[in-house]
Amino acid sequence: MARDQSASPPAKPTDDKSHPAPPQISFDSDRVAALYSNFARVTGSPEELIIDFGLNPQPFGGQSEAVPISQRIVMNYYTAKRFLGALQMAVQRHEQAFGVLETDVNKRVVTSGPPKK
Repeated sequence: MARDQSASPPAKPTDDKSHPAPPQISFDSDRVAALYSNFARVTGSPEELIIDFGLNPQPFGGQSEAVPISQRIVMNYYTAKRFLGALQMAVQRHEQAFGVLETDVNKRVVTSGPPKK
């Protein structure tokens, strides 16, 4: 990530009750690879959090083969906490617009049976 110092205003003197605004960060996403994942595994150590992403070919039912991990993100816990907050905010906005997301697949599956009279 490149910091764009020209985009951030000069730091103002602060008193005990205020904090300077964080610097503005610009992004270059020209070479980013977009990948799909329906599987994530979170592990960690005392210093870092490790998130593995993959594509589970059998998301419903029994596993007959290992899920291939295609991407791994390693971050410190401070970054992970900020990431968690950003994800929570994004999911909350989505649910406000489209309704609650049910994570239990058994509750989402609609079985077709005889029509009710």
